Amino acid sequence: MSDEQGPIDVEGLREQFLHKVFDEFELTLQADHLATYARSCGETSPRYIDVSHEDFQAPPTIASSLQPRKRYPEGFPTFSGLGMDAGKAVFPHAPICAGKPITVRTHMQDIYTKTGRSGRMVFFVNRLTLTDRDGALLAEADTSIVIRETPQTADDKSV
Repeated sequence: MSDEQGPIDVEGLREQFLHKVFDEFELTLQADHLATYARSCGETSPRYIDVSHEDFQAPPTIASSLQPRKRYPEGFPTFSGLGMDAGKAVFPHAPICAGKPITVRTHMQDIYTKTGRSGRMVFFVNRLTLTDRDGALLAEADTSIVIRETPQTADDKSV
């Protein structure tokens, strides 16, 4: 990774990195861990906290608790500026059940900019997709990171 100086080339990054899977692994979630997670989130519904319930399943937010093994694609640059968590979004599609293998894939879903009072901010959205053995989509979870670019001084404009 290189340390980028000057304005971030958003279009160049989009062309090079969007929608390409850069991390993939398989996992199997255990019932007792799912119930513990659900209780820690404040769930009270028996289908999420009682492992003996006939419709026991992971709560829909479980996808946001999973982390990729790689944060960014190979060759993705680092940037100067202040980086911050910009939020998460979860899109459940089907129940996630304990004891069944799940494939987790990560790709960069979006890169975009906004301009605020403090200057330009660049948002990077990584999407985890969870599928079952048959390839059926179970859930998607987006994690957004924002970098507030370091303001350019008059001397830096030639960069």
